[in-house]
Formats: sequence, C-alpha cells, structure tokens
Amino acid sequence: MVKTNAMRLLDQAGISYQTYEYTVDENNLAGVHVANQIGLPVEQVFKTIVTKGEKKGYLVFCIPVAEELNLKKAATLVGDKKIELVHVKDLLGLTGYIRGGCSPIGMKKKFPTYIDETAILFDEITISAGVRGCQLLVNREALIDYLGAKLDDLVD
Repeated sequence: MVKTNAMRLLDQAGISYQTYEYTVDENNLAGVHVANQIGLPVEQVFKTIVTKGEKKGYLVFCIPVAEELNLKKAATLVGDKKIELVHVKDLLGLTGYIRGGCSPIGMKKKFPTYIDETAILFDEITISAGVRGCQLLVNREALIDYLGAKLDDLVD
C-alpha cells in the first residue's frame, strides 16, 4: 500500500498506527462491510461524516460505522440551529477525500472534529486512511489529541 497523506501526517507526529486493507466493493461502501472484512467489531470501526452548520460552518464527526449521526444532537452540541450533511459531490473539493475514503486526518483545512463517546470503549479505533480500501488502527487518545477533537454523544 502506498502511504497516504493521513499516514504521512501520523508519521510526522510520531503517532503509531496499523493498517488494515480491504477489498472495495463499489456496490457496498457500507462501513459494516468494511468492519467484517478487516475482522474488527463494528463498534471499533469509525466513519467520518462532514457537515455544514448554519452558523458554525463545516464540522467533522467520527461515529461507529453501524450508526447514523443524530443531526439534532450534533447541532445542539455545537450550538447551531441546524446542520446538514455535505453533498457527496462537494466532499472532494472541500476535504481532498472521496466518499468511502474520507479521513479526519489531513483534510484541506482543519475543521472542528467530534468523535462519538463510544470510542472510550476501545484503546484503539479505526478510521479511514484517506483512500478506499484501507483503514488505520490508531490509539484513541493520540487521535483525539492530534485532531483536537471532542468526545460526545453523537448517535441515537
């Protein structure tokens, strides 16, 4: 596997990680499918969701792959009336990543990032390596510190 930008940034920060490669199925980009392929519990595999708030602008949320982001909870958390998902067609230009390969590490700009509180159940969680077909297993605390992320209840 070629090093991704997310991997290079973790290397520069001295944060160790383990890669998990999987076969991309264009008909099934679901994170549960990914978790099953890499052999980790779905609760330990996180997906990255990018949103836009009315007042707060762009926000990044990392949640377990089997869950859905609760937009009302997320809006309340960040102090906004309403947030909505960024359209898939806008994702690459905004973040530098495509759907199914969006990592919270190494986006074009640094956006406020929130990780679901269930991450505390694991010392390490996986996030996208920044390409489809690869996940990074990273120490939870190191990831939170690196991203300046906040832990909170983000799902139903």
